[in-house]
Amino acid sequence: MRYVEFGQTDLVVSAICFGTWQAGGDWGAPQEEDLKTAIRRALDLGINFFDTAQAYGFGASERLLGGALESEIKHHRDEVILATKGGLRMEGDALLRDSSPGWLRKGVESSLRSLGTDYIDLYQVHWPDPKVPFADTAGALEEMVREGKIRYAGVSNFDAKQMAEFEKTRKLDSLQPPYDLFRRDIEKEVLPYCTEHGVGVLVYGPLAHGLLSGNMTLDQHFAEGDWRANSGLFQGENFRRDLQKVEELKRFVADRGHTVAQLAVAWTLSNPAVDVAIVGARRPDHIEGTAPAADFELSAEDLHEIDNIMHHAVPVGGPSPEGM
Repeated sequence: MRYVEFGQTDLVVSAICFGTWQAGGDWGAPQEEDLKTAIRRALDLGINFFDTAQAYGFGASERLLGGALESEIKHHRDEVILATKGGLRMEGDALLRDSSPGWLRKGVESSLRSLGTDYIDLYQVHWPDPKVPFADTAGALEEMVREGKIRYAGVSNFDAKQMAEFEKTRKLDSLQPPYDLFRRDIEKEVLPYCTEHGVGVLVYGPLAHGLLSGNMTLDQHFAEGDWRANSGLFQGENFRRDLQKVEELKRFVADRGHTVAQLAVAWTLSNPAVDVAIVGARRPDHIEGTAPAADFELSAEDLHEIDNIMHHAVPVGGPSPEGM
């Protein structure tokens, strides 16, 4: 496993971060024991960075992660880096953005209890909230850093202008944006901003929500409760065209002794602005299959050929809170 210095923090983290969105129920009912075993296997593979969020089941994902890492959290806390996110809340059946100081503080306290830890290594605002001034949000995070509840503070799903506005009050330690072969919009402004301002970048969704796993077919079935079941991204002509691109990538990478999933993750890490890629896993064999991507180096020629393959691919987005 390869390790990197994360942004301008003193965190030394694995280039692969284990993501736990799947533990919250948005991808169908999780098999908790399989997930816990996968988390333990990630540790065996050298992964020391784990990402979750309050909104992933509103405590479900954090509790599962905390339970799987209970021994490390209690006895070797410095050996695991815990990242979580806040700033979303439920109101009836609606998932709302709320980055107000009061809600963020409640979120941090809830996350600390769910994870079973005294501090959070990296706490991020899950989505920008247009109703709360960024100065208020940044000020609340800075207070909790000074109190020792969180070590570093960042944001997720922010664009360059939003980050610049946030940084008028407090420097950002991190950004968590979506990034994959089908979704490259952050290359234009977001990643250059992070490079210029020393913001650590951990990207999510490098497998394009499973499309780049190499396992999907045109008649793909999604479990009840899986957001993809009702998404136009995973059906119809656009889905068919993108699956063809995946088949081309499979043929390209097979000659190099790797899988398309490993290629997809390695491709995100090949961007010098990206520090870490977040990869989810439901079972131990899933993380065993993607972890080698940390040491899979792509040459300039490889990257050029990949660009040629992806020419005319249909962009693939993802859900926002309002769409969940």
